[in-house]
Amino acid sequence: MSAASMSAPPVDLTPGRPALLADSGTLIWRGLARWRRDPGPLIASLGFNILIVLMFAYLFGGALQVPGGGSYREFLMPGMFVMTMVFGISLTTIAVAEDLERGVTDRLRSMPVSPLAPLAARAVADMLFAVVTLGVLLLTGLAIGWRAHGGVGATLAAVGLILLLRFALIWVGIFLGLVARGQTAVVAVQTLEFPLGFLSNAFVAPSTMPAWLGAVAAWNPLSATVGATRELFGNPGWGGDSWAAQHYPLLAVLWPLVLVAVFLPLSVARYRRLAG
Repeated sequence: MSAASMSAPPVDLTPGRPALLADSGTLIWRGLARWRRDPGPLIASLGFNILIVLMFAYLFGGALQVPGGGSYREFLMPGMFVMTMVFGISLTTIAVAEDLERGVTDRLRSMPVSPLAPLAARAVADMLFAVVTLGVLLLTGLAIGWRAHGGVGATLAAVGLILLLRFALIWVGIFLGLVARGQTAVVAVQTLEFPLGFLSNAFVAPSTMPAWLGAVAAWNPLSATVGATRELFGNPGWGGDSWAAQHYPLLAVLWPLVLVAVFLPLSVARYRRLAG
């Protein structure tokens, strides 16, 4: 038996198998094997996230005041954890768009594969990478002086909220990858990540913005996760008197659920409508 034949489990597409679980498992394995063969993009993504943290911590940190006093780096890291999840949108979009361009998606649609399996496999594979990315960022934060003061349970809850947001953003990325056409569309998605992240409470207090813009920032789903995780980690934050600012833990759960409820069905419907 050749090494190639042992590199992945055989694909069993017999109708009697539980189609979604079986097909998703095979496609998840395919995604992990792709990372192993070409780890460059993933390493570059991790390096970029670490570089952004170091830039804010050591280059911009001295010029920014922490609300109410306290460590700037402890204030910074919850926002950076969430920004890292936002940067993952383009990774998901690129992967889905590449499968479309290379004909992989058309090949899967021509086979007796559950229509949800390729999308579910992409979501699981990207969540695994998100866990690795967040782990690296947590270690980076600890190395530069960030600490979580809320206890083990609160810290795990904060990590869970960050990953819940990433899961929701994965479905946004999958949908955009299915509707994007050409490199220009993908670049547009990458360009939108920074405005989406900065139009939040991650780095600037919404109260310092014009009233209408501050309201948009306060209700940004990213602001909810940043605000909730700052509370759970026991790190300094902006606070605020708006209803959204007073209920960030609740919104940090509701917003991702809303995004999944919207973009998961849209992604499945778009996948089914793709031209064969």
